[in-house]
This record gives sequence, C-alpha cells and structure tokens, in this order.
Amino acid sequence: MPIPERLNPTFARGGESVTRIDPIEEARKRLIVALDYPNAAAAFDLVDRLESQCVWFKVGLELFVAAGPSLAEQLVERGCSIFLDLKFNDIPNTVAGAVKSGAALGARLMTIHANGGPAMLAAAQTALEGLADAPRLLAVTVLTSMDQSQVAAVGVERTPAAQVELLARMGLSAGINGFVCSPQEVAALRALAGPEAVLVIPGIRPAGGEAGDQKRVATPADALRQGASYLVVGRPITQAADPAAAAAGILAEMAAALPVRE
Repeated sequence: MPIPERLNPTFARGGESVTRIDPIEEARKRLIVALDYPNAAAAFDLVDRLESQCVWFKVGLELFVAAGPSLAEQLVERGCSIFLDLKFNDIPNTVAGAVKSGAALGARLMTIHANGGPAMLAAAQTALEGLADAPRLLAVTVLTSMDQSQVAAVGVERTPAAQVELLARMGLSAGINGFVCSPQEVAALRALAGPEAVLVIPGIRPAGGEAGDQKRVATPADALRQGASYLVVGRPITQAADPAAAAAGILAEMAAALPVRE
C-alpha cells in the first residue's frame, strides 16, 4: 500500500528524478523499531546500532516518561522519523492540547485512543488544522494484547474484529484516516478505510518467533500482504543478541513480500 509522501522521508520530491527502489529499501521505509527502554542511554545505543538500516523509531510510554520530550527532539535532529505512541485518551480539550505539543516535537505519526469517543477524536484532528508539516494521527483500536476473553472482561460483547471496525468507523467520521490494529484485522480495515489510509501494525513476530504477551500476531510478510503500511517491531530486535542482524532478518522477510517499485 502506498505511504503518503509527507510521511516518507526518502520519497522523491517534485522535480527530482525517481530512481529504482529495491525491496530492501522499500522495507526500510516501512519498519518502525520500538524503543521500549527505561532510559535514554539504552535507546540511543540501539539507534546507533541500527541507524544505517532503520529510518523510523517508536517512542512509547516507558521511554517518554523516563526521558521526556527532549529525547524525541534529539532523534528528530539526528534525522530519524518518530512515531510518538502515547495513546492519548482524555477529555477533548486535554487531548487537543497534547496533540499540538506532540506535533511541536517533530513527530511524524502520533497515536490517540479511539476509546476516547467521537468528540475527542474530532478535537484531536481539529487541533492539527493549520499546523505546518503536521503529523498523521493514528486512532488505536484494540490492543494486540487483548483477545476475546480480555475484550469481554472490560464489558465489550463484540469480537475484537467487530470492535476494531466500530472504532475505525468512528475515527473515519472524525476525519482520521490512520489506525493501529492487530495483523488479524488489517485486511478488513484496509478494505474499510481505503488505499490512502495509514495502517500501523504492531504484534509483528518474525517467522518462528515467540508471541510473548501479544495475542493477535503475524509475520512481517503476512502483515504486509494483508495491507499494512508500517510494521512496529520491538522485542524481536531490542532483545536480540545482535539487534542489527535481527533487524536485517526482518527487513529481508518484509522485502520478500514487497514488489520492486520503479
């Protein structure tokens, strides 16, 4: 699926010649490495190891709380593309302010939780109007750690797939056309949201990898073939004995599912 040009730092700009891009290069544009670490030093150590291979890095709650906004700003200054994954979920006015603050850090992708409801989603999207080079908002649907029993435990009688669809339709009605869902829902969500939607998919495990605490997972190749725009990978890279080799293996799996683009 195409990635919007403004989100892709390596797409050719107007007037430039477009060179042939091989599948590994295309895979690099679609892999987001999750910097799920308790401190900045560990995060920057991984970035140093992967910077020649990876463009995108995710800053989530653990690292953001430990290291603060300056870490995201430093990564942007290094030329990294940042996925700010804080899953804002509060009253509309508070989330709107948080979205503006996240945009000021230079994040290219940013999550809000669709559970916050239509008014919150609309306020978040409106907050970005008029901002230069605004990030793409992603509405988080159902966490990949939640299976049918976990969804039922919080009082939702629908299946995870049905809940994803309900929340995605809510996001689309609010003007949001970017979503986070598990690999199991990506094909249906691609059909619902259309080719221009940005679908960011966690719960990615390389072929033969362990699922850990994730319930709804898929291999990199399977997720891309189902319509994913980006894949988020954490522990298979961050906890590997050789993170660079692990990233290379995942990029190779992704490349096998991507066509050569001229």
